[in-house]
Amino acid sequence: MIRWKALAVVPLLLALLVATCARGAATPVAGLPAEAQAVIKERGLSPDDIVAALRTYVPGGKYDEYVMFASGGHSGQVLVIGIPSMRLLKVIGVFTPEPWQGSGFGEKGTLEVLEGGFARGKPILWGDTHHPALSETEGEYDGQFLFINDKANARLAVIDLRDFETKQIVKNPNAISDHGGGFVTPNTEYVVEGPQYAVPIGWEYAPLDQYKDKYRGLLTFWAFDRQKGRVDPDRSFQIELPPYWQDLCDAGKKVSYGWVFCNSINTELATGGIEEGNPPFEAGTAKNEMDYLHIIHWKKAEELIRAGKYEVINGIKVIRLQTAAQEGVLFFAPEPKSPHGVDVAPGGDYIVVGGKLDPHVTVYSFEKIQKAIAAGNFERDPFGVPVLKFEDVKEAQVELGLGPLHTVFDDKGYAYTSLFLDSAVARWSLGGPYRKDGVEPWKLVEKLPVHYNIGHIAAPEGDTVSPKGKYVVALNKWSVDRFLPVGPLHPQNLQLIDISGGKMWLLYDMPIGIGEPHYAQIIKADRLKPFLVYPEIGWNAVKMAKDPNATEAGRERVEVREEGGRRVVEIWMTAVRSHFKPEHVKVRKGDHVIWHITNIERARDATHGFALGGYNISLSLEPGETATVEFDADQSGTFPFYCTEFCSALHLEMMGYFLVEP
Repeated sequence: MIRWKALAVVPLLLALLVATCARGAATPVAGLPAEAQAVIKERGLSPDDIVAALRTYVPGGKYDEYVMFASGGHSGQVLVIGIPSMRLLKVIGVFTPEPWQGSGFGEKGTLEVLEGGFARGKPILWGDTHHPALSETEGEYDGQFLFINDKANARLAVIDLRDFETKQIVKNPNAISDHGGGFVTPNTEYVVEGPQYAVPIGWEYAPLDQYKDKYRGLLTFWAFDRQKGRVDPDRSFQIELPPYWQDLCDAGKKVSYGWVFCNSINTELATGGIEEGNPPFEAGTAKNEMDYLHIIHWKKAEELIRAGKYEVINGIKVIRLQTAAQEGVLFFAPEPKSPHGVDVAPGGDYIVVGGKLDPHVTVYSFEKIQKAIAAGNFERDPFGVPVLKFEDVKEAQVELGLGPLHTVFDDKGYAYTSLFLDSAVARWSLGGPYRKDGVEPWKLVEKLPVHYNIGHIAAPEGDTVSPKGKYVVALNKWSVDRFLPVGPLHPQNLQLIDISGGKMWLLYDMPIGIGEPHYAQIIKADRLKPFLVYPEIGWNAVKMAKDPNATEAGRERVEVREEGGRRVVEIWMTAVRSHFKPEHVKVRKGDHVIWHITNIERARDATHGFALGGYNISLSLEPGETATVEFDADQSGTFPFYCTEFCSALHLEMMGYFLVEP
């Protein structure tokens, strides 16, 4: 390992490197240790390379300034990444069982969470996570909760950021898939789940020739109880939409508080059928020059719910399409065809739409939208929804390049948009109240190539009322030649970009080989207040309270009783470095087993695992945690159990035997 006298060297190094940047190639730098010179020469590092490395290096024992929560795509999980180090800190188990965290492998609480997302009695043990959303207070991230959607199965998960674990999964009863969720209203009144592919409500069967009449979109407003840390389905509601494929959504803020904005594609009502000689979906959904920006007044929708102007369908309140169109809940504005991202500026005054098939981003004025609604100067679509005139609500169009998708904002009045086809990030100037520096408004300022095919883009608190600037992260779909080949399935590539100076600067490539990250949100690290150990011994991590079956040291026991015509064996066990107590558990084949294990450690990071081979049980017991497994001893034999964590020098001795008599 190279041992730099780092603190003394870094200022000198930076000065010298800046002075030599014009040379471009690696050259010896006076004052650097010989080891450093050797590394520079061996790797052919340029001064820019070295400065980029220094800007991302965070030594052990020092913490990253920001934390990024990124979707794990079809891993079904959430990724936690430090910035600027770009180190993967954790993978949060969400929709997919995760054995290291003991999620879904026998632990009763996590199994119940997963079961909340089952559909029609069928287990769903994977997900396609897309859009994480941090809880907000007055439009600012508050660091309390994280929400994430499952596009494939129209589900929403709640993660408590006190311990970074999933506490609830809810299945949408009327939608089969979603894409536009999750995102939150400015005070986390609701977690909003946007639809995507139109289906009949409740995904019942209807032939495709009845598409216009039977197929629908649904925007779901999941009411969130912050005190309980849970979604409340009884207070939640949905708004029925036409069968245009609603894509991404964003909530209004400040001046546009009380409104939601969603993109749509397929105003053509195409149904595909290439095998029947019809245009394929990618052509059939791109014929019209314009699709519709959905403008939804959710505060008005609340009034309709209170007035009883809804139907209950599959257990949830639904405002029907005709009611939404007639009562001032739903409006449309034309937008360039096949849009993707819709993003509300920090002041809530502008809505930015990225059109995949248009080189421009289109900027809508919320003030103009309100004036157009008040004037009543609109037509109606075939479903009776008011359609505002494009020129009445447009503020600007800014030409950026090919394939604009998503936009985030900084603290200096600039926006950053991902360009999928160009494989670039575009930096452009906002207008109106954001321009106080003499810079020309609504103008492309700079484009930076990324590698390759960028999808989403993230910036520190860049979708809140108070963006922080400093960095942008490009979430790229391809990596191609950026990393060592690992077979035909290449990693995704997350790239860290410095935006603090006059020019954007690509600092770091981060391969992701877990799933496909889609969206991400970045929060100031000091807004997070996670537990270091659970508050007291015997903590139930799902209920976030003391468990009634917590076991204290010296009160370990095994009890046998008859219940419902069979033997029940209940165990109260403790785990502490470096043993389980009891170490021998004897049952008979056919017994029903209830096993409570409490980690009685109070030291940070003193986690114990519990693995029981042959019974598909793998637990993680953080300091103070109680976990419960419940199963039938349906096979006789001798089954060792052991701690899966290297918790001490004697970790291999931290085991016991589960003996099942024939």
